[in-house]
Amino acid sequence: MNEKPKISIQNLTKAFYKKGSSVTALEDINIDIKDGEFVCLIGPSGCGKTTLLRILAGLENPSIGEFKIAQGKKDRPLQSMVFQERGVIPWLTVEENVAFGLKMRHLPKPVVKERTAYYLTKVGLDKFAKLYPKELSGGMKQRVSIARAFANDPEILLMDEPFGALDEQNKFILQEELLNIWSETKKTVLFITHSIDEALLLSDRILLMSSQPGKIIDEKVIDLPRPRNMEQVRADQTMADNFVEIWNHLHDEVQGSRI
Repeated sequence: MNEKPKISIQNLTKAFYKKGSSVTALEDINIDIKDGEFVCLIGPSGCGKTTLLRILAGLENPSIGEFKIAQGKKDRPLQSMVFQERGVIPWLTVEENVAFGLKMRHLPKPVVKERTAYYLTKVGLDKFAKLYPKELSGGMKQRVSIARAFANDPEILLMDEPFGALDEQNKFILQEELLNIWSETKKTVLFITHSIDEALLLSDRILLMSSQPGKIIDEKVIDLPRPRNMEQVRADQTMADNFVEIWNHLHDEVQGSRI
């Protein structure tokens, strides 16, 4: 018997209209993502990756087609989204930022306190709980965003290049922390990245998009055993072959869009 997908996207198209003209950002997207699957989305800039996440987050409406997110618990939010930057609320402390979604759900104070403390510890921010975002580095701000997203216990987690603005050292550390938390929670994750290495490290599956209008034109199943690290990814011949194939895909799409 087939397992019901956690995310099901069917015949989804999104067009934007302005002053009598239209631009099709996404065209005929069909995706099924399993419960607990970590899926990365890669494509050239402007191919509609962020638009797709915004639709799944309820921030945009599709022009055609539909999507469904299977709900396990009725008191659990459908999704949380982590952005590349500007994801923290500047007038709240680290602790208050992480607790924000839980408080909005009016959960009991002991539950909010316990879950907030747990995820602050998981991302290494327990000693910085009373600081404000202006006192944090970029990497620490992203830790706050990740802790808040997981603490809120959503059905799915949407991540839009959350590490894209970080230096390599911080990026590697946060990738490892993300995988550690994900391995415990087994959240369904749809993750946008421009980094092929990052996608190979994080993913169960990589979806490759075309240039605008964005379509899903290929996928790569990543079966390197977990837990895995970047050294293993770069030393594995199959992963090296995947890297080259994805690189060529991106190159061809970018070149094709200029013709």
